[in-house]
Parts: sequence; structure tokens; C-alpha cells
Amino acid sequence: MSTLWQPVLSNEKVVLQPLLESDFDQLFEVANDPLLWEQHPNPDRWKYDVFRTFFNGALLSGGAFKILDNKSDELIGCTRFYDFNESEKIVFIGYTFISRKFWGQGYNISAKQLMLDYAFKFADAVYFHIGANNERSKSSIIKLGVHMTRSMEVSYFGESPKINNEYVIHRETWNELL
Repeated sequence: MSTLWQPVLSNEKVVLQPLLESDFDQLFEVANDPLLWEQHPNPDRWKYDVFRTFFNGALLSGGAFKILDNKSDELIGCTRFYDFNESEKIVFIGYTFISRKFWGQGYNISAKQLMLDYAFKFADAVYFHIGANNERSKSSIIKLGVHMTRSMEVSYFGESPKINNEYVIHRETWNELL
């Protein structure tokens, strides 16, 4: 993906900045929490080597962001755009995690709203892959007006395929919700 997919985005809750190699140690401090990953298809992502693979995939995606708390400037997580298909005008949002300290306070939804607003400048549909057993992520994403399209195997960078549910929201639906 091009730098088109790594702008700086912000609202009253979060700032999304392009992820850099120099962010690894600080982001691993956030990710090094087994409870953060307990419902994720790869529950070992809190381990150094597993997280390193995840982080390398994020950098290679060309669409990864670090998520900062807009008030404190604290690094609280990571998310990304990926697999932009210009001819079909679709893009994916995912690989999101946020420190448990910030759960239930609107940080995830704020980041996703920024990303959707931005994505719909270039795409007609935005897709999300969510692990089939990840109830927290499912309940969070439903608040955005998405609907599930199917269950499927998804191969995460450097990992074996896992069963995920695919969700979609179209530009028209997003505009109606605004």
C-alpha cells in the first residue's frame, strides 16, 4: 500500500500516527499482556517472538498506525489499513489492539471512526476480519453499523490460517449513520 494509507488522523480521543520501527519496544510493552489476547485467534501474541512477527507484518502492510491517547500522548495500541483493492474500491481495517487500561472508554470506536471517515474518501466498502471467538471485538465492531458477510480462514502474516468472521460496511451506510 502507499503512504496514502498512513496519514496522521486525530479526534478528541485518539491520534493515529504511522507506525515506525522505533515504536517496537514501547508497543511491545502494551502488547505484553496475555489477557489482551485471550480471545484472539493467536493468544500467544503477547510473547516477544510472536509479537515481533505481528509487528513486522504491520510495518510491511504500509497502513499501520500507533494509537495515542490524545490527552496524555500515551501509546495505547495499534491498528491498520490493509489489502486495499483500488479497482474494487475496498480496503480492510484490523489488527487492532488497545491496552486494557483504555478498554470500555471509547478509544477503539474513536480510532475506527477516524479510519472509516478516511477510508471512504477512497473506498466504497470497508471490511473487517474478526476472530470467530473474539466476542469483545465483535461487539465493538457491531456498534459501527457493520454486518457479517461470512466465516472464512484468514492467514495472518507469518501465522497459520485461523477462522474469522468477515464484516463489511458500505459508504452509503456509513454516511447514513453520520
